[in-house]
Amino acid sequence: MCDRHGPLSLTRRHSLRLLLGAATAPVLAGCDQLPVDLVPDGVVEQMGLEGWQRIRQQVPLSQDASLQSALQRIGEQLLAAAGEDPARWEMRVFASPDINAFALPGGKIGVFEGMFRVAANEHQLAAVVGHEIGHNQAEHAKARMTASVAKDWGLRLISIVLQLGDVEYAAEIAAALGIGAEYGLFLPYSRRQELEADRLGLFTMARSGFDPREAVSLWRRMDQSGGSRLPEFLGTHPAPEARIEAIEAMLPEVLGRA
Repeated sequence: MCDRHGPLSLTRRHSLRLLLGAATAPVLAGCDQLPVDLVPDGVVEQMGLEGWQRIRQQVPLSQDASLQSALQRIGEQLLAAAGEDPARWEMRVFASPDINAFALPGGKIGVFEGMFRVAANEHQLAAVVGHEIGHNQAEHAKARMTASVAKDWGLRLISIVLQLGDVEYAAEIAAALGIGAEYGLFLPYSRRQELEADRLGLFTMARSGFDPREAVSLWRRMDQSGGSRLPEFLGTHPAPEARIEAIEAMLPEVLGRA
């Protein structure tokens, strides 16, 4: 930025670059190490409980007692192996054909009936439940809330900087930066969380007597049962092929420490 023909000068573009760099650096640098205390534990758990109640209101519980019994038995076995008190967790089967499962802060796990069509045996269902327990133990919900809060603060700061600098199309630039942060940073971060939950779930499966290798079979069946999907780049979950490859790479360590 030094002018060879005179004293130091900053063009408008250089100024904008410096301002944006200062505004975004605290938010976009080292997002894996964001301070999770931005969102208190009590707030996270309360939001999880509120989300659970909304789901209970919107989606009926399954009337198939055998599915609920299987989830309860497998879940309790996994929770005990993970060092958790099963009595402090609530696990429910929801009457939905969707192939999905979820975990919420506060010890809540939901599995949709559609998942039972894909899981061919109790080991594969254990892979699903172990993965969800892994999300909860790793506090991924809290990390995602923290990332969302940090991004919101950062984008507001960027917008203020642009407006103070009287930059043309300030609102449009801020919106574009938001899209870039969402698809270039926060979704890949979420995919890493998914793989971390896979790893934690595999170790929990092994400790509780389930076969971690069945997780590979589960995801192959998941891939065969799925319809059209977003490309992996735009998805919050790894593509089945990538996930299978990652799990297979984890298995030697998991089986060696079982």
